[in-house]
Amino acid sequence: MKLIRFGEVGKEKPGVQLENGKRLDVSAFGRDFDEDFFGTDGLEQLAAWLKDNEGSCPVVGQEVRLGAPLVRPSKIVCVGLNYAKHAAESGMAVPKEPVLFFKATSAIVGPNDDVIIPKGSEKTDWEVELAVVIGKKASYVSKEDAMDHVAGYVLHNDYSEREFQIEREGQWVKGKSCDTFAPLGPFIATKDEIKDPNNLHLWLKLNGETVQDSSTSDFIFNVQEVVSYISQFMTLLPGDIISTGTPFGVGLGFNPPKYLKPGDVVELGIEGLGTSKQTAKAYQG
Repeated sequence: MKLIRFGEVGKEKPGVQLENGKRLDVSAFGRDFDEDFFGTDGLEQLAAWLKDNEGSCPVVGQEVRLGAPLVRPSKIVCVGLNYAKHAAESGMAVPKEPVLFFKATSAIVGPNDDVIIPKGSEKTDWEVELAVVIGKKASYVSKEDAMDHVAGYVLHNDYSEREFQIEREGQWVKGKSCDTFAPLGPFIATKDEIKDPNNLHLWLKLNGETVQDSSTSDFIFNVQEVVSYISQFMTLLPGDIISTGTPFGVGLGFNPPKYLKPGDVVELGIEGLGTSKQTAKAYQG
């Protein structure tokens, strides 16, 4: 099943995308895609409801805006430097344990919304990432049991302001959490739709030029490992997002570095998880 949310900003409704690309409004199901939905067999209940009600669901036009495909989660936990080549281009050692940082949930936007270059920013960068959506509360889970706690997967562009992240004092969160820096979607694909999350092609284009082109088979720490690892330090709640890192090809790694300018168009995708597209706009105070 593919979960979507659609409509105006702040007024999104829940929906599903069928295999043929048709989108259906499932508002009549009576639940949105939030922590309670993921944590109380909402996926199973929705699938059962659709068997009886799919024919009466309103069709959502392809021109209708897509929002992030879940209600704002309790947290976004990101894994840094999780591809060996990306660690090398960043000039950093391959980590012995997953590098963790947070991204503010207020950065979440729809998959095709504009990315706003922050006030005073000169180093806004792109990062295509596979994100994991937690489906069951996870605390101290083993690698062997980790997948029992996963609801599905979603495409994420982990936008980063490199000066805020690296050159200013403090933690990376400042460079990761600017408004619009977490476009999610177009949809959440439930776990059964993705045969092996650790072997997915992912790519990103800047103004039509491919700059990132890799596979999650290059993970240093795979999905099971990061879910288990993070759960040793905090409880993961249903609907929480783990973003698993980006492959080589970010702007920071170019010589000289290349960063976003107003008017730039970023397109990205992951095998089985669709594509998204953001246009960079300057901050307007």
